[in-house]
Amino acid sequence: MTKANLLKIAAVVSLSLVVLMLPITTVFAQSTKVEGLIQGRSGATMILKTSDMPNLTVLLTESTEVSQVQGVLKARRKAMSMAALIPGLAVKVEGTYNDQHELMAQKVNFKGNDLEEAETIQAGMHETKMQVQQNKEELEKQNAELKEQNAKLTEHEKQLAESKAAIDAAVARFGQLDDYYIFDEVTVYFDNGKVKVDPKYNPQLLTLAEKAKAINGYMIEVKGFASSAGSAGLNQQLSEDRADSVTNILIQQGKIPLTRMLAPGAMGESEQVGDDKTEKGQAENRRVVVRVLQNKAISGVQGG
Repeated sequence: MTKANLLKIAAVVSLSLVVLMLPITTVFAQSTKVEGLIQGRSGATMILKTSDMPNLTVLLTESTEVSQVQGVLKARRKAMSMAALIPGLAVKVEGTYNDQHELMAQKVNFKGNDLEEAETIQAGMHETKMQVQQNKEELEKQNAELKEQNAKLTEHEKQLAESKAAIDAAVARFGQLDDYYIFDEVTVYFDNGKVKVDPKYNPQLLTLAEKAKAINGYMIEVKGFASSAGSAGLNQQLSEDRADSVTNILIQQGKIPLTRMLAPGAMGESEQVGDDKTEKGQAENRRVVVRVLQNKAISGVQGG
């Protein structure tokens, strides 16, 4: 067989293969038309719901023609921007499928009244989304406020528990003083939130200290109090600091030995003597009570 004959045979075979593949390529690239509702849109990707497929991916390109069908006979077409392709819009898409079964759109058409309806739906959805977002933010705000209130309530309950424990301890300690006589007493009052002793009380405290020294087996009792205005924890601390301030004057200026001083008692908001709903009552409750005590067992012993 000559070389020329071999070339002829090869040419015939190649042509036959091309002819055989041509129908397949033609079928694959055949233009398709679908109708559906735009479910979602992200850039050049559009999700279409059709009667056959609930989530058909449609790809838009720069060459995709978008038009609005107008007129009674729907014969006129108005070129539109791809921005008109919004969720909720009913469209007709013409194009070809790629190897991933995505429809490459060549043309996208829709009716004018369909666009108006879709825009109305979008506006309603936007308003709904805004309301949902607003409700969500309001709920988050309320949850944050509730969380803060719960935290404050927990802290308040903790302070109350601590104050009650301290007061119970003081009451238990002072409750053991039934065996003592009260020989003298001075009450020191404090301004709101203050723990420093007004100098006008110094003479009274020093006089009490001098009287105490003449009593055989005397003891000095100091109990601090606060009004119920403000937090229980703060008031507990105020009553303690006030008692300490008075105690320091008795020890440092009155020269009362530590062995004659009972540990200062912080009574917090307990034993309110005035109406805390009034300023006058609150002032009466912000106090330190100092007492000179003598044990009943040695009261008959003559002191020196």
